[in-house]
Amino acid sequence: MSEKTPAANPDKPTIRERVWDDLEGSGVARFPFPPHGRIPNFADAKVAAERLAEQPEWEQAATIKANPDAPQLPVRRRALRAGKTVYMAVPRLRDERCFLKLDPDDLEDYDAATTVSGSAEYGTQVGPEDVDSIDLIVSGSVAVSADGGRIGKGEGYSDLEYAILRELELVDETTPVATTVHERQVVDEELPVGAHDVPMDLIATPDRIVRPEPDGHERPSGIEWSLLEDDRLEEIPVLQRLRER
Repeated sequence: MSEKTPAANPDKPTIRERVWDDLEGSGVARFPFPPHGRIPNFADAKVAAERLAEQPEWEQAATIKANPDAPQLPVRRRALRAGKTVYMAVPRLRDERCFLKLDPDDLEDYDAATTVSGSAEYGTQVGPEDVDSIDLIVSGSVAVSADGGRIGKGEGYSDLEYAILRELELVDETTPVATTVHERQVVDEELPVGAHDVPMDLIATPDRIVRPEPDGHERPSGIEWSLLEDDRLEEIPVLQRLRER
């Protein structure tokens, strides 16, 4: 865990900066540098992915929705090698066909297909109507707490992707949500979370597995339309379609 003393009731930006600084200063951060402004890559990310892959939620999942960031690259590769279909969102959900499908039966080079650039080249871009039901979601995180709270890099796309999947009935309240992080990203204080924030059911670090209590944060049941600004609605075609529906 971070060795820095937490501020009293810190807000999300304060926590992000503290964790980014700590990962960089401790030498735990890995390429790409700096860790600031992104889902930070960390030492032994592959070990954290291996711990996740030992869990029953992983073993039972045939279809995984994963984030595209560097620390979860080992998760995506391990999923394909285990015969699991992987879905990744198109950056900023900017296209009508807003998901990339990585089918292990259709791919030859799993290492290339699971990078950010490779997923666009080798994956199949599909619309929401062509996405299979998701058995497990893997999210990237800047910070998490032992009670399941999560903070991302601040753009809100991970939570929005979850909300869209709920609206489309591709996930439900029983679909497990996991993340892989370094131990230093697991903070001691309770994180500030809102109604749109998706709590974690499973936290995998290189050292351990954390299973938050199920009576912690409630997960959103769909899109919180009142929280979306007009420019985001205009930029994301699937939101326009769902709102019209």
